[in-house]
Amino acid sequence: MSQAIVELLAKDLNLQGGVYCPSPKAGMKLWNSHPKVYLDVAHTGEAKCPYCGTVYRLKAGEVVHAGH
Repeated sequence: MSQAIVELLAKDLNLQGGVYCPSPKAGMKLWNSHPKVYLDVAHTGEAKCPYCGTVYRLKAGEVVHAGH
């Protein structure tokens, strides 16, 4: 089984620079996947869900402007 990779734009991230898995962007249905997991994408440019292995990655050239 191949690992799913979801490419994200900076605008897809929440104010903290992350996303939740399962995500509609990954084509998943919330009711048939796993518990909602917060993944911090902004700090490293990608994050892997510990439940399903889906990788959420910023598209090349995307810049996250984190506000404090």
